[in-house]
Amino acid sequence: MLNLAKYLVIALTLFNSPLLKAQKAMNKEQSNICVLVLFNTTNGGTYKLAKAVAEGIEKFPGATAVLKQVPHVKPRTDKDAKPFDTIPYATADELKDYDGIAFGSPVHFGNMSTDMRNFLDQTIDLWTNHKLEGKPASVFMSAGSGAGREAAILSFWNTLAIHGMLLVPTGIMGTGEIDKTIPQGNTAFGTTSLAGAPGSERPSKGELHIASLQGYALAKAAKGYNLVQASLGKTNNNIVTQETPKIDIEARLKELNITLPETPKPVGNYKLYKISGNLVFINQVALKNGKIEHPGKIGTQVTEEQAKEATKQTLLNILSILKQAAGGDLNNVKQAVQLTGFFYTDDNYTRHAVVMNEASNLLVEIFGESGMHTRATIGAISLPLASSVEIQAIFELK
Repeated sequence: MLNLAKYLVIALTLFNSPLLKAQKAMNKEQSNICVLVLFNTTNGGTYKLAKAVAEGIEKFPGATAVLKQVPHVKPRTDKDAKPFDTIPYATADELKDYDGIAFGSPVHFGNMSTDMRNFLDQTIDLWTNHKLEGKPASVFMSAGSGAGREAAILSFWNTLAIHGMLLVPTGIMGTGEIDKTIPQGNTAFGTTSLAGAPGSERPSKGELHIASLQGYALAKAAKGYNLVQASLGKTNNNIVTQETPKIDIEARLKELNITLPETPKPVGNYKLYKISGNLVFINQVALKNGKIEHPGKIGTQVTEEQAKEATKQTLLNILSILKQAAGGDLNNVKQAVQLTGFFYTDDNYTRHAVVMNEASNLLVEIFGESGMHTRATIGAISLPLASSVEIQAIFELK
């Protein structure tokens, strides 16, 4: 019996060695981790929960939250711009690059949404190559009346468990701190919001509070995962960050089959770009081969799809100038800072953000996280040469 106990102690010591190293590292240093908050939403309820989860993640020392949404199976039919229209879309392959993932979706008949299901169905390669095994995951949902919300979260858990992910539930965290005079959507499995419940704005303050606590708990688990990976000599975090870009931008352009246009010539007493410190300032309209691409007023003379094409062309013009400002190599660009889009529209046009997404999404597609930027969209009664779009851009050089 003594020998058996001795061998058990040795075995447990060997098994726990990476965990002990990770625990020491957690006590000793603050590692940087990046956690994805991936959501699908229709009316914005799940997006609000996603922002609360992200806020909770970033309360944890050294943690960064990245908000992304899953692509829609069918285009949205509503015409009104939504706050989440500016959030970029994720790809299935990038899930492996994060230290943890929070998944959010509306509840559809006791299950996740079609959009989220379609997205997760694209993760077969990640499953067969064990890319998500051991990675922490958590689930939050917007539940309408609340019917079937536990079943819906567990439907998520089935898929995440098959991937071998570490499931992070909410348990009873925060339940003693919320207003119990109104219905609350909290469950032991993950935050839910009773989107259809009367009596208060949804998500409620209590639901948002629990979502924030859930984000913090996920970040804590993600840090442990990150440190265990490091102790095993594995590098998990392949995410492109603003500080250490991991991709070759010129190679990325070739991969996306993008050829930058020739740098346009100034037509007045000004410069194409101005560098102040490490910042580059650029303004451009939708010139293509010396002519304006789809000139005219959006909604009357120019369709929304044509306006999107003009917006993309404008951004490509900006990148052509940016390359010149960066010494002929876009890898010398540290990050995108700000885009301001001006659109030639009628007074009643409201979908500026939808058109501007063409520039924002392309910028992030090329530069990754370094392409994430702040943004403004403005309607204008006219623009130079009747261009339907003009963009002012600010970038930071290395």
